[in-house]
Amino acid sequence: MATLVIVGAQWGDEAKGKIVDVLSADALYVVRYSGGNNAGHTVIVGEDTFKFHLLPAGILYPQVTAVLGGGMAICPKSLLEELDRTIAKRPEIGNLVVSPAAHVVFPYHRLLDQLEEEARGLNKIGTTSRGIGPCYTDKVQRNGIRIGEMVEPIVFERRLREVLAVKNQLLSMFGHPALDFDELHTEFQAYADRIRPYVRNIETDIQNAVRKGERVMFEGAQGTFLDLDHGTYPYVTSSHPVSAGACLGTGIGPRDINSVLGVCKAYTTRVGSGPFLSELTNEIGNQIREQGQEFGTTTGRPRRCGWLDLVALRHSSRVNSLSGLVLTRIDVLSGVGDLQVATAYKKDGNVLDHWPSCVHEWEGVEPVYETLPGWSGDIRGARKFEDLPQTAQNYVRFVEKFTETPAAILSIGPDRAETMILRPDLIWG
Repeated sequence: MATLVIVGAQWGDEAKGKIVDVLSADALYVVRYSGGNNAGHTVIVGEDTFKFHLLPAGILYPQVTAVLGGGMAICPKSLLEELDRTIAKRPEIGNLVVSPAAHVVFPYHRLLDQLEEEARGLNKIGTTSRGIGPCYTDKVQRNGIRIGEMVEPIVFERRLREVLAVKNQLLSMFGHPALDFDELHTEFQAYADRIRPYVRNIETDIQNAVRKGERVMFEGAQGTFLDLDHGTYPYVTSSHPVSAGACLGTGIGPRDINSVLGVCKAYTTRVGSGPFLSELTNEIGNQIREQGQEFGTTTGRPRRCGWLDLVALRHSSRVNSLSGLVLTRIDVLSGVGDLQVATAYKKDGNVLDHWPSCVHEWEGVEPVYETLPGWSGDIRGARKFEDLPQTAQNYVRFVEKFTETPAAILSIGPDRAETMILRPDLIWG
């Protein structure tokens, strides 16, 4: 087997898109397994910048079959706009396939997302208001509409009538006017006509590719601590960004996964509400945000920035069974000065021996820091590990030792060339 899962090892925004793009040069399939257009991957190729929200980042390679898996929630309008933008910049792209099992995001999902977030008042989760949560809610309630149904005209008309009747009643409870069936049906029929050629049952093809030893990459969205089960609930997403989500969202089995790489920043960020013990609300935090241009790809919101939380990263390594780490944005820490890393959590004077699973358990928890020497200067020209300042090398080795996970790849800038492959044996096995 030659299968690789790429996961976000923190709260998302770890530069997974760049890593998927770099490694897709050797892949035949790149499969997105969860989430929707609430995620964002930025890929820079020469003078061109691509912002992906639904398309797998590997689609830029013509040999790649880029798959939107059954675990996804897909807004057809966003998908088609993104596809058109990508082809306008790069006419020769990979072969796109959309699983019929993926669920469709409709306007009523986005409306309910916004209305429910407003109703939470001060207890907002910080959603992107893209309708992904309500779409997954419909999936769990067995009330959703799949892509495979949307592209079948007779089936789609019947299913949309059934579901919209219920949704309009729900919207009325928020004081919102009903959505018009004919208008919505006509709009989505047009999307279906364009998407239909891309829709086919791809799960068997992926399983066969795995059996033949072809290189298949599974691309996660968001990050481990936004996972519905393993994240800082309720400040999480509505799907499973962890490595196990690759099985749930694509139809492969756990023993079919050969390697798992966890992408993490050399510091920590998160967007939206929720616990963030190592957050910096001072000038250093602002410096990291500005140097790293830490603003959301999807929302444009400024990200919360803080020191690297090694307690969280070690937990993430265990949850995902990481083969190796991909440590990104090391260049952003240049010139920051001495660096702190969280190496323990304390509550009421006692060191915690577990990862808090409920939000109330985070109250009163404080990080314990260890200080490491920083570095300065532009390191983006380094091409070998030995080219990095000794203090930067020591920082990487400290992370490896604490998390008990080797560093497989380092990223020292946004370009493809600004990537160091330290352990190729950990990538495809």
